[in-house]
Amino acid sequence: MGKLRLGWRRQARRIGILVLFVVLGSVLWQYQERQHQDMYTWQGVPTWEALSFTSFHRVLRNDGFLVGWSDVRVNPLWVSYQVTAVDDTRIGSRPDFRPDWRTLWPVGTDSYSGSGYDRGHLAPNYAIAAVHGRSAQLDTFYMSNMTPQRPNLNRQLWQRLEEAVMDHFAPRFDRLQIITGPIFPERFMDNVFNRVGLVEVPEAFYKIIVAPHDEAPLALAFIMPQDVRGNEPLDDYLVSIDDIEARTGLDFFHELNDNVESVLESEIRTGGWALEEVAKKPGRYQ
Repeated sequence: MGKLRLGWRRQARRIGILVLFVVLGSVLWQYQERQHQDMYTWQGVPTWEALSFTSFHRVLRNDGFLVGWSDVRVNPLWVSYQVTAVDDTRIGSRPDFRPDWRTLWPVGTDSYSGSGYDRGHLAPNYAIAAVHGRSAQLDTFYMSNMTPQRPNLNRQLWQRLEEAVMDHFAPRFDRLQIITGPIFPERFMDNVFNRVGLVEVPEAFYKIIVAPHDEAPLALAFIMPQDVRGNEPLDDYLVSIDDIEARTGLDFFHELNDNVESVLESEIRTGGWALEEVAKKPGRYQ
């Protein structure tokens, strides 16, 4: 009987130690997750308005940004990052694209070959590298950060907007919160076979730029379709954040005070941004 009791005590001790390690590991993971969220998001990680198989996504943590990854769309539904003004504009050499082992379906670096679509960055190479460093730049070349974009959009209009964020908007504010992602047709079955390999092709893309002052944050929001020429004025594509939520089914900045959130998301306000100075400015590569 004594040996049996001693055996049970040893077993209970082992289980207790295992439970302790699990609890401590969970606490550490939550702490790290909170740190990442605080560094790369503002007022809450984007979530869905109503859970469905097309809105469900997993959060992938990267150095410099977070990705809301959909295994149904085989796309990021959103990418969240923060930028500040930088004095040194030099960055490292352009890395190679690389697959991401965390995605359920394999997306190879050559998956877009011959499709007519570019591998469009959502967390941009230059901004992430300039603000967060080389390790973060490497992470922007994961295929989980890519989405199919037409060349005129990716290389011209979208690039001009990314350039305006770093060269014009960031120096005006202490920091900026950016959330960006694709927009798909409302009915999933209407687009289910429109794919580059396994990757569903979006019909448009959004970008939300917030200067996150506590009491009176400012925001600009854009929706840009795939079929642009590339030389259009940026302000032709201004929308409200509510418009983007309606098109994507996502909920942004849900931790904000309701009154502040309502004003921020429902209105299109360009005051303070001097958007007119860069709306028609040609891109760096045009």
